[in-house]
Amino acid sequence: MIGIKSNQKNLKILTLNNIMLMGGIIITLCFLILAVSASFLQNINIIKDPLESLINPIYAPPSSEYWWGTTGQGYDVFSRTIFGTQAAFKVVILATGLSLIIGVPLGLISGYFGGKLDKFLLFLMDTIYTLPGLLLSVTLAFVVGRGIFNAAIALSISYIPQYYRVVRNHTTSVKTELFIEAAYAMGATPQRILTRHLFFNVVQSVPVLFTLNAADAILILGGLGFLGLGLPENVPEWGYDLRLALDGLSTGIWWTALFPGLAMTVMVTGLSLLGEGLTEFFTPRMR
Repeated sequence: MIGIKSNQKNLKILTLNNIMLMGGIIITLCFLILAVSASFLQNINIIKDPLESLINPIYAPPSSEYWWGTTGQGYDVFSRTIFGTQAAFKVVILATGLSLIIGVPLGLISGYFGGKLDKFLLFLMDTIYTLPGLLLSVTLAFVVGRGIFNAAIALSISYIPQYYRVVRNHTTSVKTELFIEAAYAMGATPQRILTRHLFFNVVQSVPVLFTLNAADAILILGGLGFLGLGLPENVPEWGYDLRLALDGLSTGIWWTALFPGLAMTVMVTGLSLLGEGLTEFFTPRMR
C-alpha cells in the first residue's frame, strides 16, 4: 500500500510538472509566433501600423474597427501590443544571450584554475550581484542611452553574475571527479578538459536560468520603458505603452493599460512556467 501511494504521489507530481512545462512552451511559442508574424500581419492589413496615429481617433473604445481601442495619441492598441512582442523578444534574447556568452566561460575558467583570478572574479561578480537588477539597469540606461541593443547591454550586466556563479560552483565540484583526473593524467590540455569534459557536465542548469532571466528581463524592460529609459520614444513596447496609458486611467480609459499589461503578465507567466518545468526536468531529485 505504501508503495502504491508513493507511486501515485510521484505520478501526480510528474503530471503537474508536465502541465507546467507544456503550458510554458505553448504560451512562449504563441508569443514567438506573434513576434515573427507581426510585420506580415500588418502587410496583409490584419493589424494596423503601430506608429500611425494621425488618422485614428483619440481614446476610441474597443470596436470592430479598433479591436482593442486607441490611445490618447491615436495609436491602435492591438497593433502596438502585438508589435510589443518583437521588442520583448529582441531585448530578451540579446540580454540573456550576452550574459550567457560572457558568464559561462568566466565561470568555467574561474572554477577550473582558481587562484587570484578566481578571487578577483568572485569579488567582481558579488559586487554586481548585490545591486538590484532594475536599479543597475536604470543607471546603465542613463549611461548608454535608449535603444534595443543598449537596453540589452543594461540588462545583461545584471545577469552575468548568475551564470558565472552557477557554472563556477559546478566546475569546482566536477573538476575533482575521477574522469577529469584521468583525462589530465592522459595528457589532455586545460583547453580540452574545459571544452570537452567540463563544459557539458556543468551547463545543465543554464537553460533553466535562461528562461527565468528572460521572464525577469521582460519585467525590467517594462520598468525601463515605464520610466522612459528603454527603447526610443513611440517604439511599441509594453512598459512605454503603460506609461502613455496613465493619462487616461483617471477618466476611465481602461483599455490602453489593460492589454499591454495583460500581455506582459501572460508572457512572464509562460516563461516562469517553462523555467519551473525545466528545473524539474534537468534535476530529477527535485521531483
